[in-house]
Amino acid sequence: MIRDITLGQYYSGNSPIHKLDPRTKILGVFAFIVSLFLVKDFVGFAICTFALGIIVSISRIPLSFILRGMKPIMMILAFTFFLNIFMVDGRILWQWKFLKITEEGIYRALFMGLRLILLIISSSLLTLTTKPIELTDGLEKLMSPLGRIGVPSHEIAMMMSIALRFIPTLLSETDKIMKAQQARGADFETGNILQRAKSLIPILVPLFISAFRIASDLAMAMEARCYRGGRGRTRMNAIKFGKNDVFAGVLLVLLIAILIFYRRFI
Repeated sequence: MIRDITLGQYYSGNSPIHKLDPRTKILGVFAFIVSLFLVKDFVGFAICTFALGIIVSISRIPLSFILRGMKPIMMILAFTFFLNIFMVDGRILWQWKFLKITEEGIYRALFMGLRLILLIISSSLLTLTTKPIELTDGLEKLMSPLGRIGVPSHEIAMMMSIALRFIPTLLSETDKIMKAQQARGADFETGNILQRAKSLIPILVPLFISAFRIASDLAMAMEARCYRGGRGRTRMNAIKFGKNDVFAGVLLVLLIAILIFYRRFI
C-alpha cells in the first residue's frame, strides 16, 4: 500500500507535457479543477475524461502507474460513495430501518466519485511531469506579484515543493520501518480495521525521528551551499513560455468554453 502512493513523485520523461512551462501546468491543473465544478451531469464528465485521457496519452506515463496511485485513497472514495448513497433523500429503492438507498443518492455517489477520481489524477499529473525545482520556480513566478505586499513568495514556494518532494522519501522510510518491525514479529495485516490502526502506532515515533533527521540534513546542506532565500538568487535554467504553452493554454480555454456553453445552453 505504501509503495502505491505516487503523489510527489516525478516520472522521468521527454514528452510534450514534460517540456511545458511549469506555470502552464500549474494554471492548467487549477483551471481543470475549476472546470470539474462547472460540470452538472455525466456528459460533462465524459468531456473532461476525454480531455484528461488525451493529456495522459501525450504525457507517455503508463495508465497503470497513474491508477496505482488511486489504491491508497480507495477507502476515502468508498466512504464518500456510501455516504452519498445512504444520506441523500429521494425516491427510495431499498430501505432497512434507518438505512435507505435512493435513486438520487446513487446518482450523487457516482457523480462525486467521478469528480474525486478526475481531480486526483489531474493533480498527480502535475507532480509526475514536473521536477521539484521547476515546480518551485513556477510557483514562485506565479506568486511574485504578491511580493509587493510583503508576501514571501519564494519561501512559500520552496516549502510547498519540499513538502511534495519528501512525500516519497517519508513513504520509503515508513516502508523500511514496517519491514524492520515485521522482522521482529510485528503484525500489521491481521485483525479488524481498529486493530490494524492500533498496530501502526509504534511506527509513528521512529518515523517522526527519521523526519526530523532528514529535515536537519536538508537544512545543513542548504546552509553549506550558502542558501539565503530568493533575494539575489540566480537560476541555471530560466523558465519561459513557448509556443507549446500558448497552444496548451488555447486548448484549455476552449475546453472551459465548451463546458460553460454546455452548462448554460444544453
